[in-house]
Amino acid sequence: MSDALEVLRQTLSGQQAWLVGGSVRDRLLERSTADLDVVIDGDPAVAARALARAAGGGGAASFALSEDFGAWRVVARDGSWQIDLERMRGDTLREDLEQRDFTVNAIAEPVAGGTPIDPLGGQCDLSERRLRMVAPQAFADDPLRVLRLVRLAVELDLSVEESTLRAAQAAAGRLPSVAGERVFMELRRIVDAPAVLRGLELMGQVEATAAVLPELEGLRGVEQSKYHHRDVHGHTLEVLEQVIALQADPAGLLGSEHGEQVAALLAEPLADDLTRGSALRWGALLHDAAKPATRAVIPLSGRVTFMGHDSIGADLAREVLGRLRTSERLRAHVAALVRHHLRLGFLVHEPQPLARESVFGYLRATEPVEVDVTLLSVADRLATRGKRAERAIEVHMRLARTMLADALQWRAQGGPAAPLWRGDELARELGIELGPQVGELLEELARARYAGTVHTQAEALDFAKALSANRMRS
Repeated sequence: MSDALEVLRQTLSGQQAWLVGGSVRDRLLERSTADLDVVIDGDPAVAARALARAAGGGGAASFALSEDFGAWRVVARDGSWQIDLERMRGDTLREDLEQRDFTVNAIAEPVAGGTPIDPLGGQCDLSERRLRMVAPQAFADDPLRVLRLVRLAVELDLSVEESTLRAAQAAAGRLPSVAGERVFMELRRIVDAPAVLRGLELMGQVEATAAVLPELEGLRGVEQSKYHHRDVHGHTLEVLEQVIALQADPAGLLGSEHGEQVAALLAEPLADDLTRGSALRWGALLHDAAKPATRAVIPLSGRVTFMGHDSIGADLAREVLGRLRTSERLRAHVAALVRHHLRLGFLVHEPQPLARESVFGYLRATEPVEVDVTLLSVADRLATRGKRAERAIEVHMRLARTMLADALQWRAQGGPAAPLWRGDELARELGIELGPQVGELLEELARARYAGTVHTQAEALDFAKALSANRMRS
């Protein structure tokens, strides 16, 4: 923050400009921040370009941020700081502060330095750990503030003042009118927060969940089989809780052998400012989203089933993330987690240890989420504690640990070994035309090589000849 502030002070010297919002709030809370929000009594575009030039040597870039408010952003090329500039709303600084969302964000401080300007009591609310709206119309002015209330409460550990809570509830129904990408910006941070479970509870309390994630709200009261101890909503939250535990201490649940590798993988950036660990949280939230639509009861036994909820749920996850305007990469990643979250559980019923061909089939089917979905299956199994749960968890965890080792190795190597034959070469040797049959043969060769039954080109050719002959006979 010190570098950005120094550039600000030098560039805007003699001009009326104030730090506002999160940068002032976070400093008062003794939280570090490299993002500054500034209001000026002047043209933000001119100020932004001047700031970019002042950074020197191509050290910063400036660009328009919002047509509605004429806001501009200046970003350091090395990513070390960011400054958002906006023209003062209203004729005075007080009028500007009175148009903001919460009192803790309505504290200003002169860029040149000086005593905080706090006409609405934001500093007192901070000291009391209280989140309070600036004015009764705050949520009517921008319904997204309903979600921002949740996000600030969980990120800053603030309690919500009662009249503010009621006003948020009254405005939550207008959230669907807010652009999906804006909604996702707040949801992303709520789901990624350490206190996400409290955040989801607060979202329900202010009636925001039904407005922005109706698929999650729809899980309430959906009863499951005797092998579950919670309804689908409660189970989903417990799966999320297990994912959080995995992120915090993978070695504690999976053993020390692969804990470091799993931690590194979960910390990798994925898309939309999310890590793979953050995306796994979205997989947990949406993995059973299609259960209400697929629930059935077998007449004679009374057994509850959810046939197809994995594949239908994958499409539903895509729909949810599409509505939130996320990237295609995130949609595909979370949809794959949902589609394959049952796959490892099915393998529990095969003879153990698994045949290498079965391991290959699992890894091939689940790539590129082979590690991630194995972790999701662990969280899902640990959160399923109905009838005979203890034995089921033990068996699943044993398989998951061995599969995790294979999945990590598979990912590190970029998949199976390079093929021993190219498709055109194999077709020529077998005297067949290029086409789907050759692709199927190459896949079977890859499976056999992974299983250790084929090692050389000659063995691979003999294997392919025998396989091709068998198919022709059948």
